[in-house]
Amino acid sequence: MNVQQARTGALIGVAIAILAGAAKMSAERRRARRAFQPVRDAGPENMAHPPADWDDVDQTADESFPASDPPCHCRRSRYD
Repeated sequence: MNVQQARTGALIGVAIAILAGAAKMSAERRRARRAFQPVRDAGPENMAHPPADWDDVDQTADESFPASDPPCHCRRSRYD
C-alpha cells in the first residue's frame, strides 16, 4: 500500500465516523421531539426553585408563557 492509498483509506474512515455520528444525533433528535414534555402550571408554587419575591408582573408573565411578547403593565393613557 502506498502513501496515497493510506491517506484515502484514512479519509474514508473519518468520513464514515462523521456520518455515523450525524445519523446517531439525528435519531436522538427525532426521539426527543416525539417525547412528551409536560408543561408546569403558572405560579411560583409550581416551580422547582421559586424566586424569593413574586409580584403581579411576574405572575402575568409566567401565565403568558410561551407567548412571543411579554404582557404590558403600562398605563394606556395619561388619564388611567
